[in-house]
Amino acid sequence: MNGLRVVPTWSHGQERLYVCRKDGRNIAWYDREAGRVNILSEDRRADILETLGPFLTGPVTVGPPPVPTPAELARLTLHPDDDLAPNRPGEALLIALDRDPGPARRLRPDPRRRALEAERTTGEILDRLDGAGWHTLHSLPLPGGDRVHHLAIGPAGLFAVHSLYARKQRVLVADPLLTLGRRSPDPLLRRVRADADRASHALTAEVRPVLALVGPSDVRLTTTPREVRLLRDAELAGLARQGGVLKPADVEALHAMARDRRTWTSGG
Repeated sequence: MNGLRVVPTWSHGQERLYVCRKDGRNIAWYDREAGRVNILSEDRRADILETLGPFLTGPVTVGPPPVPTPAELARLTLHPDDDLAPNRPGEALLIALDRDPGPARRLRPDPRRRALEAERTTGEILDRLDGAGWHTLHSLPLPGGDRVHHLAIGPAGLFAVHSLYARKQRVLVADPLLTLGRRSPDPLLRRVRADADRASHALTAEVRPVLALVGPSDVRLTTTPREVRLLRDAELAGLARQGGVLKPADVEALHAMARDRRTWTSGG
């Protein structure tokens, strides 16, 4: 026996198998998804590979840990209080409802809960793009109390996605006005464009505006909206099928920048 043992751990949904000495010190780890064994003690390479043998699947590369990229270094040095990546879809609404849930009974549904349902639906769809080289951040704060509902970053570029609850309602769009059911027209498209412009300013990169309509019965356009893409929730996954604009390294760098709260609160 070589005195080594394997300890599995999970982080952000990914499994790593650490090789530890008797004193608990890690001397290597196996990243199954990347197909790589990272060795910290080169003199024990043979023992490490022998210990990991039953766990290795498919071809693997073996060597010292790769040098962190600038994006990885930014993530590693980011204070947890400034990291927006853990935000859930509708994070701001969840906090508001927790602080003030409103009366137990009311004549009409709380509009915040419908808005939360829309953001959750949109967020869950966008989060599923992660395996296709995308990252999505939720509820990003803008100066003045506004926020970007979702920021999708991937090979096709950056998209500021605004979610709108439209369950079983007709939507009429006459840019910049949007009419939902029997409600009064609202210049919502103006806000969607403005949020994307502010995100572009914060990230110094082009961010395109998207309005995600959750569950509408019908959508009619009297004019083609300027710059804003209108997508039903079922169409959001199509973003991943667009042509590539950003390289993987650019996606990671922009994600590292966007997840930092200071990126959004330092400007006016």
